[in-house]
Amino acid sequence: MVGPREVIAVHKELIAVAILSSVVAWGADEPWVTFDGFQGPGEGRHVVLITGDEEYRSEESMPQLARILAARHGFRCTVLFAVTPETGEIDPTVVDHIPGLEALDSADLMVLFTRFRELPDEQMRHIIDYTNSGRPIIALRTATHPFNYTKHLDSPYACWSFRATGDFDGGYGRQVLGETWVNHYGVHQKESTRGLVAPGMEGHPIVRGCEDIWGPSDVYQITTLTGDSEPVIMGQVLTGMDPADPPNPDRQLVPVAWTKTYTGTQGKPSRVFTTTMGHAGDLVSEGFRRLLVNAVYWAVGLEEQIPTRADVALVGRYEPTPIGLGGHKRGVRPRDHRLVPTDFANGM
Repeated sequence: MVGPREVIAVHKELIAVAILSSVVAWGADEPWVTFDGFQGPGEGRHVVLITGDEEYRSEESMPQLARILAARHGFRCTVLFAVTPETGEIDPTVVDHIPGLEALDSADLMVLFTRFRELPDEQMRHIIDYTNSGRPIIALRTATHPFNYTKHLDSPYACWSFRATGDFDGGYGRQVLGETWVNHYGVHQKESTRGLVAPGMEGHPIVRGCEDIWGPSDVYQITTLTGDSEPVIMGQVLTGMDPADPPNPDRQLVPVAWTKTYTGTQGKPSRVFTTTMGHAGDLVSEGFRRLLVNAVYWAVGLEEQIPTRADVALVGRYEPTPIGLGGHKRGVRPRDHRLVPTDFANGM
């Protein structure tokens, strides 16, 4: 008689084989990586995660989030990167090239984690067309200031620059997500963040099972969240970089995650979830990973299927490179993020 442990083992092996088979079939030189989902509520839905920041290692954290969403919850996930056109290597300092954005044309969810990009119009068009489509958006950390036009001010998309004024005040961050870049509120790299459920939001499906959120991110400063933004997680500034450090008594709670709607030119309201957390080390926190997974469910309209404690166990190794401008790993290609057999012995 087959016991429950054997059933679980077989199930995990089937997931491993399914995902690994899809990985091996991809072209070796594609400048993106895709993880095919297997079983779960997300089956049949495609999530496109866009990376490109010079400091917080989105090029490492977002592939791990994609693995979790695919292996644990059934979503098909494609991760896009800033790459050097000549070599095909991932280089987040390349601000004008993220190949594969056409995947957004049929995507069910866009996850944005970029910083100060100035993309050519033919690439930027896919992001803005998606934004106007009414489909959901999730944004992390520097996505509050995702674009910065300094060379091509005549571009029709320059209005989305983070310093935009007038009708596009605050650019993409303030107009679409609820806030743009203001400043650090906690001391960068010296004061970490404890995430607390916002008062009155204890029953919101996004915070389900998120009793313990901590990360080495410092809290970002917020002016006034725009539109119908509704905080779900408040950021408590801690006096150090350890989760046991006490709160800074001189810093009040500041929103670090909120929901919002955005209605673009097509007149269709889209669900938006934004968090100013996103340091690569934040993803080590089970509570933060669960917040992101729950947000994905909520964004695509699956909030009723969010479990009491969503499975957010890491898939494969996750040992992020320390953050810092210019400190990204060199010589890495998108294909290097593909799963290999040893990954399934470490986290499946």
